[in-house]
Amino acid sequence: MRRVVVIGGGIVGLAVAAELASRGDRVTVLEKEGRWAAHQTGHNSNVVHAGLYYKPGSMKARMSVAGNASMIAFAREHGVPVEVCGKLVVATSEEELPRLRSLAERAEANGVPAKLISAAEALEYEPEVSAVAALRVESTGVIDYPAVCEALVRLLIGYGADLRLFSPALGIRAGGGRVQVATPQGVITADALVNCAGLHSDRVARMAGFRPKATIVPFRGEYFELRPESRGLVRGLIYPVPDPSLPFLGVHLTRMLDGSVHAGPNAVLALRREGYRWRDVSLVDVADVVRFPGTWRLARKFARTGVEEVLRSLSRERFAGSLARLVPAVTAEDLVPAGAGVRAQAMLGDGSLVDDFLVEEGEGQVHVLNAPSPAATCALEIGRYVAGLVSADHA
Repeated sequence: MRRVVVIGGGIVGLAVAAELASRGDRVTVLEKEGRWAAHQTGHNSNVVHAGLYYKPGSMKARMSVAGNASMIAFAREHGVPVEVCGKLVVATSEEELPRLRSLAERAEANGVPAKLISAAEALEYEPEVSAVAALRVESTGVIDYPAVCEALVRLLIGYGADLRLFSPALGIRAGGGRVQVATPQGVITADALVNCAGLHSDRVARMAGFRPKATIVPFRGEYFELRPESRGLVRGLIYPVPDPSLPFLGVHLTRMLDGSVHAGPNAVLALRREGYRWRDVSLVDVADVVRFPGTWRLARKFARTGVEEVLRSLSRERFAGSLARLVPAVTAEDLVPAGAGVRAQAMLGDGSLVDDFLVEEGEGQVHVLNAPSPAATCALEIGRYVAGLVSADHA
């Protein structure tokens, strides 16, 4: 029986741990915070993605389609709230129609149930939307990802896993077919290490003596929500047609399970890896970003976009203006702040963002180094994939 240490208690780490435990491994999960799903998972938009946007054949494309089905099935089996409501991707001008048609072709290539519809048909789904045409995606849903993590923890307890909160990895020594992880409670010796540390995954990899090909650069996504009296403007999920030259999808509107409607996110560089507000600053984290050459190359490439994102972060009117392209009735008075999340985005030295999931292996080690959205949707699939790598390494 192998002993495996999993670092990171978000949805990916817990899914990996549950899959390993189900295969008979003795699993220890280390989470530095005092609760599970404390960061990316706990600040997630709670969307179950369909796999619409991703390059055909990529890990994101394959795992999103499979993960959409497996995550919804898991939720229903374990009593986790979930609703498959579908979404609209709307073209608000004639210039966006070619990109919308390309998106429809990608959906077909990825096996995503989606169809192009007219402006009149779009209004049947969303009476307040502004669209010259739209793509209707049926399999998109909304879910409670922290509740998914609670269900995974219950499974892990049933498997007899060793679950440790307030347990950061303080040091890692690998060699001789063993991995030793120092924690505040003492040293754990294991046969394998799985790094699912999210915002700190590159640092954990280096702590283990591994040289990751990418560095984590944190981007904060800020959200608003519609005031209760304005929630009727949105029935489901409304997304813009993405610009393929930009790294993020753009602000969108999402009706949550409780009936609230979230709007966002924008994307600005976070000044701390767990920096959910402008005043959250870490000199160490800022220094790492400043020293990393990829940061400056990315900044030069997207300078104008970056300025626009910062201005939108500082101006509710600008934020509302972006939403009004989708739903013209939305105004700044309809918006109230709704918190933020920080995306652990892996970046290469040339300034390019790692587009697909990135999983790298060392001796007795597996490092999940890029798992931003749609990783929550794909968590069970990532868990199976990573557990397979651990099993193959110890076959």
